[in-house]
Amino acid sequence: MTRTLSISNRWAAASRVLLFYLVCAVFLMVAAPVGAKFFGQWPKVAIGGVTSIATFGLTMLFVRWDGIRLADVGAALRVGSVVRLVFGFFAGLLMVVVQSSFVTFGGHVHWVRSTGTGIAPIAMALLAYLLLACREELGFHGYPLRRLERFFGIWAAQIIVALAFALEHRAGGFTWFNAMLGSVAGSLLFGMASIATRGLAVPIGLHAAWNFGQWVLGEKDLPGLWRPVVEESYRAHVDHVGLIGYFAVFGLGTMAFWRFRMVQMNRERSRLPAGAAKGGVA
Repeated sequence: MTRTLSISNRWAAASRVLLFYLVCAVFLMVAAPVGAKFFGQWPKVAIGGVTSIATFGLTMLFVRWDGIRLADVGAALRVGSVVRLVFGFFAGLLMVVVQSSFVTFGGHVHWVRSTGTGIAPIAMALLAYLLLACREELGFHGYPLRRLERFFGIWAAQIIVALAFALEHRAGGFTWFNAMLGSVAGSLLFGMASIATRGLAVPIGLHAAWNFGQWVLGEKDLPGLWRPVVEESYRAHVDHVGLIGYFAVFGLGTMAFWRFRMVQMNRERSRLPAGAAKGGVA
């Protein structure tokens, strides 16, 4: 009977996560054309702002439906959230520096300063990528990841969410290669950061900083502060080196947060009474 209830609870949780994803997709489909029509060069600001608010509201509804708290899915604002966000942002910028340095040391590429990029575009890019990171982290590594982790375990939850993350990016225009490898690696890092820190501030900071840093280096669809100049006959080489650097920094970041989580768990177990540590206390 207990096993039947457990399976029933698992599939109920999975069904609610699927419903959550479907509603988030509707939000995005509605917001995207509106942002593109009314916000000119920076529709991502409108898309990120509207969908972040909508996804947070949806999270509130679903946690109430499940009888839990926002804190249980990492979506509660708490003391230290701003500090955690700033930490995540600077850690994300460090990842950009390491990956771009890896590419530079590989040779056959250099960056030149773009013209006509002032304070306003920088501020708009920062705001846009921060809002988009809020939406994506709430939509993937908040309620969905934490509920799936509760019923299916950490790695099954990570894989399911990473696949959903990749499919959304594929629908957004990514190639299958970039979606299934690049987006999956990103999801695993941001998801592990969410689980390890028990909140979304750090992964939002990481996510926003990575995208903002890529924009600064001219790796996004809009002009950044710099742009890469690649020797044409070495373009494939530069791409391969960049990919290796990408997986290196995201893989090491994921492992670092996993290790942090294990240290936390060991500390918590050491504080428990002997009977509780052996499972004697519920």
